[in-house]
Amino acid sequence: MRKVIISLAPVEAGKAIDKEKLVEDVVRCEQAGAAMCHLHCRRPDGSLTPDISELTDTFERIAEKTDLIIQASTGGVSDMSIEQRCNPLDYWRVESASLNGGTTNLGEAVYINTFEDIRYCAKAVYEREIIPEIEVFDIGMIYNIRMTQAQVPYREPVLYNLVFGHRGGMQANMECLTAFLAAVPAEARWGVTHYGRDNWDFLAAAIAMGASVVRIGFEDSHYLAPGRTAAWNYEEVEKLAALIRAMDLEVASPAQAREILHIFPKGKR
Repeated sequence: MRKVIISLAPVEAGKAIDKEKLVEDVVRCEQAGAAMCHLHCRRPDGSLTPDISELTDTFERIAEKTDLIIQASTGGVSDMSIEQRCNPLDYWRVESASLNGGTTNLGEAVYINTFEDIRYCAKAVYEREIIPEIEVFDIGMIYNIRMTQAQVPYREPVLYNLVFGHRGGMQANMECLTAFLAAVPAEARWGVTHYGRDNWDFLAAAIAMGASVVRIGFEDSHYLAPGRTAAWNYEEVEKLAALIRAMDLEVASPAQAREILHIFPKGKR
């Protein structure tokens, strides 16, 4: 039976972080079915920073209580250089990391990821034996990755996270999903993020069409049901896990997710 990986992105951009509550929530998310935790490098007030001390402390607390795959972001709209954005890769527990596939508009902001940035980040993750999750906001970014493979060979299977819903990017409808999937290489794995989600239809459609990974959490949306928002991330994970099982599929455990994504055990460096 096909297994679907639930990836948790629990922190809303720009919101102050209560670390104790966050860790408590993440632990309950694993119990509900999450296999991976995705965090940006943030200060306690929620702003992005090149200083990885808060990130590492949070992940240490999470790792003490869960077996979740540790995934660090190298993205987010900021004035940081790509070298600063890749600082979290030096934290030894990081098993997976985002690798952004190109430049796009995110609302009124311009999210800059040049070819030089792509190559730098790809080289940095592979040097550290980290598995990249390639974030693509439009179809052209899939071809950006394929064009950089000549300079930085990517380990198969490549994992694409198809991001929908941002103003300036692909929107969460079947036409865009179908077009996106037509561009994803047949040998690759893919997952979805629905930013600004106000329904569950799109995630259900992506799962039915073969998504290996589905991202959920407050970084993208608090929506739980018509007229209801979730107070905790684990509520969203519970609902997504129930949806996956209702489709006669299985929710992947962290160990199973590592096997699916070819993530191998790492020792402290």
